[in-house]
Amino acid sequence: MKRTILLLLLLVTAMAFGQRKYAADRYFKEYAYKKSAELYETIYNKDDKTYLVISRLADSYYFNVDFDKAEKWYAELMNKFELMALPKHVFRYAQTLKSNGKIEESDSWLLKLKRNDSRVKALEKNKNYFIEYSNRPKTYINIHNLSVNTKYSDFGGFVHDNTFYFASTKPIDVKDTRLYKWNNQPYLNVYSSKEKNVGEDRILYVGTSEKLNSINSKYHESNVVITKDGSTMYFTRNNYDGDKLKGDKERTTHLKIYKVSKVNEVWGDLKELSFNNDNYSVGHPALSPDERTLYFVSDMPNGYGSTDIYKVAIEDDGSYGKPENLGATINTEGREMFPFVGNDNRLYFSSDGHIGLGALDIFESEIKENSFSEPINLGKPINGPRDDFSFVINKERFQGYFTSNRKGGKGDDDIYSFIIYNCKEDIKGIVSDTRTGEPIDNVTVRLINEKGEPISEQVTKSDGAYSFEKIDCEKNFVVVASKDDYKATQKETVTLDVNKKILKTDLQLESLIVENQIIINPIYFDFDLFNIREDAEYELENIVSVMKNNPEMVIKIESHTDSRGTKEYNRILSDNRAKSTRDYIISRGIDSKRIESAIGYGEDQLLNNCKEGRKSKCTEEEHQKNRRSYFYILETIKNVKSSNK
Repeated sequence: MKRTILLLLLLVTAMAFGQRKYAADRYFKEYAYKKSAELYETIYNKDDKTYLVISRLADSYYFNVDFDKAEKWYAELMNKFELMALPKHVFRYAQTLKSNGKIEESDSWLLKLKRNDSRVKALEKNKNYFIEYSNRPKTYINIHNLSVNTKYSDFGGFVHDNTFYFASTKPIDVKDTRLYKWNNQPYLNVYSSKEKNVGEDRILYVGTSEKLNSINSKYHESNVVITKDGSTMYFTRNNYDGDKLKGDKERTTHLKIYKVSKVNEVWGDLKELSFNNDNYSVGHPALSPDERTLYFVSDMPNGYGSTDIYKVAIEDDGSYGKPENLGATINTEGREMFPFVGNDNRLYFSSDGHIGLGALDIFESEIKENSFSEPINLGKPINGPRDDFSFVINKERFQGYFTSNRKGGKGDDDIYSFIIYNCKEDIKGIVSDTRTGEPIDNVTVRLINEKGEPISEQVTKSDGAYSFEKIDCEKNFVVVASKDDYKATQKETVTLDVNKKILKTDLQLESLIVENQIIINPIYFDFDLFNIREDAEYELENIVSVMKNNPEMVIKIESHTDSRGTKEYNRILSDNRAKSTRDYIISRGIDSKRIESAIGYGEDQLLNNCKEGRKSKCTEEEHQKNRRSYFYILETIKNVKSSNK
């Protein structure tokens, strides 16, 4: 008999904590991370130290931005389950350590992720780059083949004073039959075209083109860049002094950078830059935003690959410092070409040495003082299987250009315009009381993204209003509202593809305190049983929360049954149910003295007509309505207002 009782006790305990886990899991999935952390910690302390419990406990603190506790539980997770730890948990642990200032330890865990994560190994072997780069977030849209493109090579681009400059091999006139042997096309010349305003179709157009006669010669010119004041132009040209081409010992003519100055609206005073050399090429000039640094491309000796990107200081007297290679972060054994530095201090360039989608791809790297961040592949639709290069961008105007020889173009290389996807919407609403309709102040409203991560939080004022502004378009979000002594609520919302649209998402909170009761959804019991069901445990957590929020509160519990069975039996059953309810609340840390009584009234107070003589005609749903509990408040609660007076 003792053995039987022991087995029953073990079974009841297992059921209870299985139900506790149900409630914890449900709160976690509803983004109620504070409550889920509390429940998971209780489960852990009762000897459930599984991977799921510890990881969700850690995640609950992580998403609640409690990094000290998150670190504790991630450390526990790794201590017990390091070899089977999911990459996301290793990463979050590393991020938590970094947030807590433990940089070296964070880096060591990231290195473990590299060794243990097969996906990272695959990335190192270049097998998953295509998937990653082909699924970039929407950034560059409305890509348009410009009207200035021809069947020849048209490429490059620089914008100054709403004028777009580019290079083209299109013949100047029908009499010009000179062809460049490299591509069997005419020599490059620089052209200009006026930009047009982006219209309702959100496409960037340019007008007809004109040859820039002031700098063009009978050989190659390309890659124009102009200072902000419009007084100086840098461009690339063959090593040509105006009289004849110059070459190296093998009679190979290389490229050089030249500059001209504007005097009385005329470009003149041609000069080649001091670091040019007859024995190697220097070209593709680009200026830093402060115009104190000139970036360029060269195949000079002692570089990393075929062509590297360099920079040189522009001194106050107009002279130039010593060229510096940008280093191995940018340059590879392959080709790095076409640098451009945006106003956001990011270097954009093309490379076939960094991992890409094929041939030349366009990359970006943030300039941090004298260093560069790891280049990021811009991915599709900018990059593709063919050459993509000569990227220029104006983030202030949300537009730019790049060149590609992708399929579907007009000729060899074509120039494409694009618009930066700049769609932001506002999510606004009012939080009001379900019963009174009045706005509620001091409500915490959180915006949760698709990953379950809180990305913004606000607290309502007297008007009950909240506003999340400039939220990314075409995303799924959940708005969660919570306040002490109210049932938390949430509502899904989806941002559209309509810039500056306001999405109205009102929420209603149901007060848990109404007059002299704590009102929750009915605590139902299975027929003829008094154990706490999973759904009942979930609801009882609202009682626990109210009593923890109001430490002076004293309550009494009433429990009722349906009319099936004898009245005496039903009184005993309901009394057991009341005491089971009380015991659960006490098990959650509420002092037993704060529950004055827990009494069952059997079938004495039925809510419907399922009385003696009629009970056989009632449905199960009608009977279940009578199996319920009430929670009456016996003492006045300070600073708590009833929502229904």
